[in-house]
Amino acid sequence: MHSSSKAHAPEKTGFTANTIKVELLSGLTVALALVPEAVAFAFVAQVEPLVGLYAAFIVGIITAVFGGRPGMISGATGALAVVMVSLVVTYGVEYLFATVVLMGILQLIFGLMRWGKFIRMVPHPVMLGFVNGLAIVIFLAQMGQFQIVDEVSGTTSWLAGMDLTLMLGLVALTMAVIWYLPKLTNAIPAPLAAIVVVSVLVIGLGLNVQTVGDLAPIAGGLPEFHIPMVPLNLETLQIILPYSIILAAIGLIESLLTLNLVSEMTDTRGGASKECLAQGAANVVTGFFGGMGGCAMIGQSMINVKSGGRTRLAGIAAALFLLSFILFASSLIEQIPLAALVGVMFMVVIGTFAWNTFKILHKIPRTDAIVIALVTGVTVYSDLAVAVVVGVIVSALAYAWNASKRIDAHTTTNSEGQKIYKLEGPLFFGSAAGFQEIFDPQSDPDDVIVDFINSRVVDHSGLAAIDALATRYEQVGKTLHLRHLSPDCKDLLHKAGSMVEVAVLEDPHYGIAVDYDAEMQETKPATS
Repeated sequence: MHSSSKAHAPEKTGFTANTIKVELLSGLTVALALVPEAVAFAFVAQVEPLVGLYAAFIVGIITAVFGGRPGMISGATGALAVVMVSLVVTYGVEYLFATVVLMGILQLIFGLMRWGKFIRMVPHPVMLGFVNGLAIVIFLAQMGQFQIVDEVSGTTSWLAGMDLTLMLGLVALTMAVIWYLPKLTNAIPAPLAAIVVVSVLVIGLGLNVQTVGDLAPIAGGLPEFHIPMVPLNLETLQIILPYSIILAAIGLIESLLTLNLVSEMTDTRGGASKECLAQGAANVVTGFFGGMGGCAMIGQSMINVKSGGRTRLAGIAAALFLLSFILFASSLIEQIPLAALVGVMFMVVIGTFAWNTFKILHKIPRTDAIVIALVTGVTVYSDLAVAVVVGVIVSALAYAWNASKRIDAHTTTNSEGQKIYKLEGPLFFGSAAGFQEIFDPQSDPDDVIVDFINSRVVDHSGLAAIDALATRYEQVGKTLHLRHLSPDCKDLLHKAGSMVEVAVLEDPHYGIAVDYDAEMQETKPATS
């Protein structure tokens, strides 16, 4: 996974003739790669190719203009298509359009509630598993281009003999151009140059290979406004709401994780909540214009970044180029050999996969290594949303287990004969049992002080543990005191009411970190 030790740099907004050329060429490269992807995902969802192409254009241009991460590319994706297929098969494409509109509305709500910030809770091992899993998914998705379908029987078979050799040769040539061209010049994005070279070679020599046109015709007109033709009743809502929730979650998770990845690669910051709003608006519009919805695309985003795209111009150009292909240049684009686009995506796989994972697996904690492998596997065999949720849960449980073993106390006796337990570590559900084992009510003096200066009461289980401890001391006629409780802990005890019958020794006021920053702002003298 790409990282940088430098401080985050501000987004560059100045344009020169050279940067405009780089951004436009990067957008053209992305648009060429978007065509077969959008068509393929439309087939997965069992809708017309133009439904996928329109989604790629509309989602792409709206998120490029309003999104939280300049340089990130959005469009129709396979992660969403695999969820949509059962809805389309059962209820029809009109229900899909209604679902996409509701999906967008939910994403707008997430953005307005600023829930995008919770992506920060995704641990680094989950991010590594995410990029590795998607790299494998992108690789496996290209395997379909090495297959042919018999038009009579409808059966699928792998390429063989000279056809396979020619396909592999052209893929290798594409990858070689992408690898070596940047060593000679950066005047043109290497993926674009590779596509042009391989296309000219195939057309010039009249080679019989699969082209974009073999997937499906991409010619069409402008997308037209279309209200989904579904009954506006509770039954329709019951059908589309579950799909909308799943699609909204998958779309935002993939978009926000891709945002983080692109931010690391470009050493800039991205706005998570702003991206949620842009994705939501894009999907609402897409649903009303006959598109299948979409989200951020890690493969196309990597192509854009590697080609030099850093600003909104590249994403806007990609969407407009894609629309121009549909309207004016379909016959030309349909001649592009699939081998060239497969080669581009293979290089994306190589650039996306975090190869340093193999070097660090034996150096990092075992639980982190398990999380990386688990998220990678679930991403490949299920879907991204499930993989991230599983990864976060396992990471949280691992943290809880490790934290539960850190609860400890140093004991001293003061001049008044009171025994002081100075706690170390958080008191929560995982450490409650260990907390009880620290104390010895039978042997302790009449007054016992529990000092929380290096500890926190985190949850109800912590309160219950204190309550149980107080009861133990009460049963032997001894008194328990609590000292150095931070305001947040005192609030928990106050809310517990009669649950906790202990004396709270008052101490100088101090706050936890998040409150301390706010208090400093409030007490800071005003400046003119």
